[in-house]
Amino acid sequence: MVRGKTQMKRIENAASRQVTFSKRRNGLLKKAFELSVLCDAEVALIIFSPRGKLYEFSSSCMSKTIERYQKRSKDQGLNGKSEGTNQHVKEDTQSLEKKLELLEVSKRKLLGDGLELCPIDELQQVENQLERSLTKIRARKNQLYREQIEQLREQEKFQLEENAKLRAKCGLPPLHPSSKQREVNRRSLDVETELFIGPPKR
Repeated sequence: MVRGKTQMKRIENAASRQVTFSKRRNGLLKKAFELSVLCDAEVALIIFSPRGKLYEFSSSCMSKTIERYQKRSKDQGLNGKSEGTNQHVKEDTQSLEKKLELLEVSKRKLLGDGLELCPIDELQQVENQLERSLTKIRARKNQLYREQIEQLREQEKFQLEENAKLRAKCGLPPLHPSSKQREVNRRSLDVETELFIGPPKR
């Protein structure tokens, strides 16, 4: 009677699955033993049953074999990664060196150094860049001035309210500043912050 070929899929019947596990486990352990004896190989075999029971075979100390395996795997992984990592690091270093050199050249030009060999269009670009920077600086400075003015106005309002409360507690009549005095106070807080750079007007 010809034995049929076993289909490689999970055995659904629990009893058949247990019988097959026992037979093949014993065969696998036997083959591992034969391989270690016939070929003088260091063999370690670990099997966990579906219920979690442990079966193992080792031609030498199991822990030493596992430690040797882990060390070898780590060395191979590091060697494989180190080659690619070194190449990436080299490329990144060269790219960063080029960028740093360009930044240094640009910085010197903005400071007015190394402009002797620059053509007219490059000088125009440097001038435009400086003007854009000045515009941003002035806008930021004006914003800070406006914020400070608003804070001073809030403080003035708070002080006036506190003054009125204290005068009321003391039985004094409230102060009513004239419209002229209010206009003077308002103008004193409006600070001119526009900055002009260039030759004086004739």
